[in-house]
Amino acid sequence: MSETTNAAATRQTAQTAATAKIVRFHTVGGPEVLQFDELPLPEPAAGEVRLRVKAIGLNRAEALFRQDQYLVKPILPAKLGYEASGTVEAVGPGVDDAWLGKTVSTVPSFPADKYGVYGEVAIVPASAIAEYPAKLSPEEGTSIWMQYVTAYGGLVLHGKIAKGDFVILTAASSSVGLAAIEMVKAEGAISIATTRTAAKKAELLSFGADHVIVTDEEDLVARVNEITGGKGARVIFDPVAGKGLETLAQAASAGGILIEYGSLGGAGGTPFPLVTALLKGLEIRGYTLFELYASPDDFSKAKQYVYDHLASGQFKPRIDKVFPFAEIAEAHRYMESNQQIGKIVVTV
Repeated sequence: MSETTNAAATRQTAQTAATAKIVRFHTVGGPEVLQFDELPLPEPAAGEVRLRVKAIGLNRAEALFRQDQYLVKPILPAKLGYEASGTVEAVGPGVDDAWLGKTVSTVPSFPADKYGVYGEVAIVPASAIAEYPAKLSPEEGTSIWMQYVTAYGGLVLHGKIAKGDFVILTAASSSVGLAAIEMVKAEGAISIATTRTAAKKAELLSFGADHVIVTDEEDLVARVNEITGGKGARVIFDPVAGKGLETLAQAASAGGILIEYGSLGGAGGTPFPLVTALLKGLEIRGYTLFELYASPDDFSKAKQYVYDHLASGQFKPRIDKVFPFAEIAEAHRYMESNQQIGKIVVTV
């Protein structure tokens, strides 16, 4: 196909229906605001592809976005969603035809207020798709990039975890937490997973956590000191923040690093543990995976690292529960219940 034709028209694998169901919200609020809108089949613009969606991976960021509590504000009516797997059925101008018909998943590298993957189809940047190992199912394929790339940036790139390091992983039953457990093990470090109640302790241990601390029943600092022989943890990977940041600082080793990649405990109520940080020489660093996209080299290394470990079997995403597309609001309610251990997936 000529470059002129490429610049003038969208290319697609076959004729498709003229409309598609897309999930949007027209007002902010709870899961009930999600609705199915029958919209004209969208065409990819320059640098974009259209994905025929097979599975959607849910993330807490999407619940925050729906409630207008995320880093960016929704422009109503708003689409949402970062992670989907499926088949590339159309490509826009400037995109290689070779992508047509390929099975891919989306890497969450695009703005939440511009794109969204909740639907029978999704328009995403061509730069945000990646092939995944063929042995993975569509449900597994949509459950890899957000959690593993997030963990890679925090633990490998910034935390520089190494053999023998003690690493505290809070909210360890989340999909990112589970990915972090696998990554700590792959790097030869020692994971100390935390969970609020004992209900998830056995599963975290069976998934590979070296130690599990039940924070509603145990003194975190005392247990970390017991596990580390009084040294504390060199790396702490935390999406909660809030008032618990002081406790985490007390559990850190001298010269340790606390990597904060979320604000589940409330961004407005996170006091800086100044005295402890001064006494221990701590580094406290804010981080989101979107940092990686500003550095093509770091981003490329992250994707290759994740792909290689998935292909070798060292990483295997854990699917907690699968919902049908028609029950996507119920899937959001389940996500907000905090019952899950691993990824919640919706199949289309």
